[in-house]
Amino acid sequence: MGVELKPVNIAVVGGRRGSSFNHALSVLSDRVALTAVCELREDMLDRWKEQFPCIRTYRDYDLLLEDPDVDAVLLATPLAMHAKQAVRALKAGKHVLSEVIAAHTLEDAWELVETVEQTGLTYMMAENYCFMRPNMMIQNMVRQGVFGDITFVEGAYVHDCRKLTHYPDGELTWRGELQRSLNGMNYPTHSLGPLAKWIGINETDSFDYMTTYTTRNGSMPKYFAEQFGESHPGAKSDYWRQGDSAVTTIRTKKGVVISLRLDWVSGRPHNMTHYGLQGTRGAYLVARHDGEEPLVWIEGRSPGESGDTPGKVHAKWESLQAHRDEYEHPLWRKWLSEAEKAGHGGGDFFVIDEFVGAIREKRRPAIDVYDAVLWSSVFPLSVESVGANGKAVRFPDFKKRK
Repeated sequence: MGVELKPVNIAVVGGRRGSSFNHALSVLSDRVALTAVCELREDMLDRWKEQFPCIRTYRDYDLLLEDPDVDAVLLATPLAMHAKQAVRALKAGKHVLSEVIAAHTLEDAWELVETVEQTGLTYMMAENYCFMRPNMMIQNMVRQGVFGDITFVEGAYVHDCRKLTHYPDGELTWRGELQRSLNGMNYPTHSLGPLAKWIGINETDSFDYMTTYTTRNGSMPKYFAEQFGESHPGAKSDYWRQGDSAVTTIRTKKGVVISLRLDWVSGRPHNMTHYGLQGTRGAYLVARHDGEEPLVWIEGRSPGESGDTPGKVHAKWESLQAHRDEYEHPLWRKWLSEAEKAGHGGGDFFVIDEFVGAIREKRRPAIDVYDAVLWSSVFPLSVESVGANGKAVRFPDFKKRK
């Protein structure tokens, strides 16, 4: 008989966002145990204690890292804190599951890679969009060659987050500070992560170079003037460095082109999960809104023929759901009923499941440190590109020493 594995004792760092993982932690309680929560706000800690009376609560991150009963930390803190907090946790002997993005500077990215390599501990980035049901189904189809050779993919994260950029008194949150201080593709991984998995980045292909352009900033000055009056500094366009929309184009070493768009300050209906794919034998187009379905066209299987051949029925899109019985991802077949109850289209469930599985099975997680820093590096590289009027910049090879 094999040795029975003990549950992984995990601590949540950042109580507001961290609470989104409660369903997964409860369902997977035979493999993971919520041991502690670290949060600055006392009222938030009180709510956690009410729901989980046996957990320990901390307001000091360093004290949490000294807790011998904590095996791993889930970092659900502001973006700019992730890399440094991850490094400290790894050096304290804790496995790390980090919210996105993994690092916002190349220096932090390199330090994170080196620390993971030195400690040998498990590090995973919690890019939940990779685990959404349609994205995993498309990944399964790509791996089985349904679309032929992939030549182009696209992703966009368009989500009005202006209310999250400030506190009630007009002071900026971390999101607001991010919008004020740097100009680039500052939140790339929701769009990029699933695409990178589809085309085998860090497996059979790698990023080569990229360019980024940003628009002027128009939405934030308008919004702050409406919310706080013309006297608020945010009502002036020169207060904000970040443009409303950022567009990044990446070319891989195998010649695949990736198009990304980010806009989290413009007013419009949400379109947080826009994806598309073109291959030599078919194409995929995500639903644009709740009233639509994701669509595919597969040569030789979907209705019609591509092109304008006289007398032939033109190619017609069909619902992705028509192929679900054949191409549903195995993880969604197994966990459908539970995953559907979790946030971010089931992604919050699967990141916990995968992270804990990687620790217990002593294997590479689905989104390891090399994936995490490569996808996240689009942010600092985009700032460099924008600053040089759209100059193409090359990606570092994080699997090699500097």
